[in-house]
Amino acid sequence: MSPLDARASRRDKPSMADTERYDIVIAGAGLTGAAFALAAAQAGLKVVMVDPQPFSAQLAPTFDGRSTAIAFSTFRMLDALGVGEALRPHACRMDRILVTDGRRPGAASRAASPAFLRFDADEIADRTAGEPLGYMVENRRIRVALAEAVERAGLEVRAPASVAAVETDPGKATVVLADGARLTAPLVVGAEGRGSTVRRAAGVDTVGWGYGQSGVVATVRLGRDHGNVAHEYFLPSGPFAILPLTDRRASLVWTETTRRAEALKTASDPAFHAHLMRRFGDFLDGATVEGPRFVYPLSLSLAERLTAPRIALIGDAAHGVHPVAGQGLNMGLKDAAALAEVLAEAARLGEDIGAETVLERYARWRRFDNAALAAGFDAFVRLFSNDLPPMRLARDLGLAAVNRIGPLRRAFMHEAGGATGDLPRLLRGEPVA
Repeated sequence: MSPLDARASRRDKPSMADTERYDIVIAGAGLTGAAFALAAAQAGLKVVMVDPQPFSAQLAPTFDGRSTAIAFSTFRMLDALGVGEALRPHACRMDRILVTDGRRPGAASRAASPAFLRFDADEIADRTAGEPLGYMVENRRIRVALAEAVERAGLEVRAPASVAAVETDPGKATVVLADGARLTAPLVVGAEGRGSTVRRAAGVDTVGWGYGQSGVVATVRLGRDHGNVAHEYFLPSGPFAILPLTDRRASLVWTETTRRAEALKTASDPAFHAHLMRRFGDFLDGATVEGPRFVYPLSLSLAERLTAPRIALIGDAAHGVHPVAGQGLNMGLKDAAALAEVLAEAARLGEDIGAETVLERYARWRRFDNAALAAGFDAFVRLFSNDLPPMRLARDLGLAAVNRIGPLRRAFMHEAGGATGDLPRLLRGEPVA
């Protein structure tokens, strides 16, 4: 049992009549919820996180097998929240990204055509102080670092605890837990993922669809060093990514139809390795699978609104996107940074942090960016997940053109690094308040 779990278990359960008061009740203690809690606490706000999972369960190596590409601006935010130092030993620089259309990795593949795109951190080093394009970090490492920071900050976590209802009135919101406890605050933040209870309680609908695809995720040990280069191959079944990790390892994200992905998950180790080698070839002297395999269905989900009376949505509760560009967590952390800054400013001015006028500032800040990125990723998936000759020709010409136009290529790198637009203070590496 973690210290946070132990602390939560020692609390006397309140009666139905008891009400505990906070500045913010956060539903969800995952990556985005915990980061937002740290940011809000940095602004002097009293927060509590509620999560149906025991907090320690999120730290198990088998809880989340994914790795995340953290943009260089997002890593600045983690530094500002006191998490970066713990993550650095486990963060692998991505100094180059190579994107290829329709080519199987490996020496046996055909030579690269004009249909490739190369991003290099050296091209934008003058504006990023030598930072890489991003960092690859295993999600389990991020969860541990955030949990340690939450513990150091003394933040309250109710876990396991489930949100049964959210009641709002003009002056406050009340979160009713399954055990009868009542938590009251000016603001409730939904950060509990695509199935957000808070979003449903607010009556906010979503638009979206499934892709009929799932991502098979596995960690492999390579025969030789990857050189901090990320590779992404766009095949008719979906992208196949080889993403560098520390200690001569890589995270594989292997997109297939959902039926085939489930078959790969349950295949014997020798059968899975044989299928992998047919896809992987002798790239970087082969690969040996380490640890379990994971399968995640892929879909698009976009909340129609980011706010409701006394409620704000962040992370996957607000938007869930295809991992084709590795931006899902970065989008969620940008939400957290923007909302924390808006609330910090409102609190400093003596405003009601849950007021509609305050929450609209957050919505206005993040609405267009979230919608534009979701639409862009969806178009990208549809363009590259097929093998129609006209589409293949169009995308090959597009990749080749971008690769040859330096300013456009550098603009893409800055956008992927989260270094464009009106950045929240945290993404500039500054405290939220």
